[in-house]
Amino acid sequence: MIKKWIYYTSIAVVVAFISLSFKTSKHENQDWFYVSENEESLHLFPSLEEEEYTNFNFPFTGKSFTGFKEALAFKESQGRYRLINSLGYMGKYQFGMSALRAIGIHNSTEFLNNPRMQEKAFKALLAKNKWELREEIEKYEGKVVDGVKVTESGILAAAHLGGAGSVKKFFRSEGKRSIKDNYGTSLKSYMKKFGGYDTSFIVANSNAKIKM
Repeated sequence: MIKKWIYYTSIAVVVAFISLSFKTSKHENQDWFYVSENEESLHLFPSLEEEEYTNFNFPFTGKSFTGFKEALAFKESQGRYRLINSLGYMGKYQFGMSALRAIGIHNSTEFLNNPRMQEKAFKALLAKNKWELREEIEKYEGKVVDGVKVTESGILAAAHLGGAGSVKKFFRSEGKRSIKDNYGTSLKSYMKKFGGYDTSFIVANSNAKIKM
């Protein structure tokens, strides 16, 4: 009888031990991952506002417009809104004052300290250049000029580097004329590097101005 009691007691102890071993542990929310019910989640993608991503270089933006502007911004300033280079060009997309005045901006300090204004300025300048280069886009898009396949985004990137007038000169020479900025970067290299992106939603506008 005593042996049976010891036997059944031993089984009960073993079962209890196993049960305790599988007891659900307490999980606590980690501050670096969870967002409380009262907080706005800012890390969701995609955002309705493209400028939410201006400080990041997402690999999955591909050939979208976001991919275009982020790639160009990285080349110009590494995406830094407050950068002023040695020639006085400013911001994430490296604007000169003449280009800013052309799209309605006259306060360089406000421009440097306003990321949203810089994003709007970039789109406005694209619209203006797209209008000025509309004939070149229609004539040369899809063709190969001096070894470079011409695309709309490549033309607009080249215009951002050297101005619409320089792009016209490039095509008039059939790509034979070497046009470079003061740092030695060629217009042709921009046309090649930034070709094939989707800039179709930019509407050509000869009088593009930013509205804040």
